[in-house]
Amino acid sequence: MATITPSSTLGDIVVADPSLARQLEQRRLDYCCGGSRTLEEACADRGLDAASVAAELDDARAERPTAGWPTMNAAELVDHLEATHHHYLWEELPRLSALMDKVRSVHGVRHPELEAISTCLAELRADLEPHLVKEERVLFPMIRELAASSTAPSFHCGSLRNPISVMMREHESVGELLARLRRHTADYTPPADGCASYTALFRGLGELEADTHLHVHKENNVLFPMVERIEAELGS
Repeated sequence: MATITPSSTLGDIVVADPSLARQLEQRRLDYCCGGSRTLEEACADRGLDAASVAAELDDARAERPTAGWPTMNAAELVDHLEATHHHYLWEELPRLSALMDKVRSVHGVRHPELEAISTCLAELRADLEPHLVKEERVLFPMIRELAASSTAPSFHCGSLRNPISVMMREHESVGELLARLRRHTADYTPPADGCASYTALFRGLGELEADTHLHVHKENNVLFPMVERIEAELGS
């Protein structure tokens, strides 16, 4: 990609080089729901110097993206999302819930903050699992049909912009819950008296946040704009 500047958007930075997602995560710059914001705007909110961050990102980026998803078509991308991020969530959310219950039962008296963490994780799971079902059973099949069509298909929802707008609102809700989870866990820092399970829980919650941010980025900033372009071209 071209040299990163303060006017580069966060979404474009990660699309061009997925390895930079971790760099943005470390600086608490939201490239998923906030992917349309410029680096300058995002850095201003975090009290960072945008020019310095742009230079650091340029220095850190890989010579070429190692992930194949930025060049996938719409059908390939929904398959990738299901096989990668959806599969991860279906396995990881129950595991983390069980680990949360275990840690809370042992450490809950000494660490009352675990109640808020447990509640937040339960709310996150209650939001994410129905969201995955709606994508897998409704939106993604329609996207596959659209990608295979030579003329615009007729969907019960009308334009795919309608279910996409619902998914994006739900992404915002998930983003708010992840931000709460980070606050409640003090940036996923286990206490000094935390056992191995406590440490594993906080590590898992941090990984959940990172994976979900990348997941939402791929949908909000790559898949959904692509689908809207295809729909517009077939309908013209």
